[in-house]
Amino acid sequence: MTTPRLDDVLDTADLLFDRDTLEDAIETMADEIADDYGDDDTPPVFITIMHGGMPFAAQLAFALGENELDLEFDYLHATRYRGNTTGSGLAWLHRPATPLQGRRVLLVDDILDEGHTLKAVRQWVEDQGAADVRVAVLAVKDHDRLVEGIEADYVGVEVPDRYVFGYGMDFHEQGRNLPGIYALAE
Repeated sequence: MTTPRLDDVLDTADLLFDRDTLEDAIETMADEIADDYGDDDTPPVFITIMHGGMPFAAQLAFALGENELDLEFDYLHATRYRGNTTGSGLAWLHRPATPLQGRRVLLVDDILDEGHTLKAVRQWVEDQGAADVRVAVLAVKDHDRLVEGIEADYVGVEVPDRYVFGYGMDFHEQGRNLPGIYALAE
């Protein structure tokens, strides 16, 4: 099977959120997070969920720094997609090395779609003994298929129930570095 090219779909895709809008949403999230974590003497563990969460996590980390919130960074790589547009079983490619016992943890990801991956990741972090686990996502997809037991504590934008890409989200492993969120043409 030939992988579709990003150029072939980008011309007809709908731009849902441009870079400025996303950066404004991230700054608003950072204000909320800093308010929630600001009273703790120990920096929260800021865990980026790779690959999709990386662009959003970088922007959120800088915005939190502007709010004078110190963070301890780590990452994990768990995926259900492996370059496809539909998910399968969860594959752990890297787990955080930071001890999480008794720590406050902020999981940072690009999107909360149905929530299978985030639910499994959150459960793993809780099983490591984290004292508090919260989830920050750039986008939440608007539908009624969210798995029970997962929700985002901090959300940037809501996207329609369409295939979205850009700002960390991929189209067949392409377009993660686009400075906006797009949806495939209907």
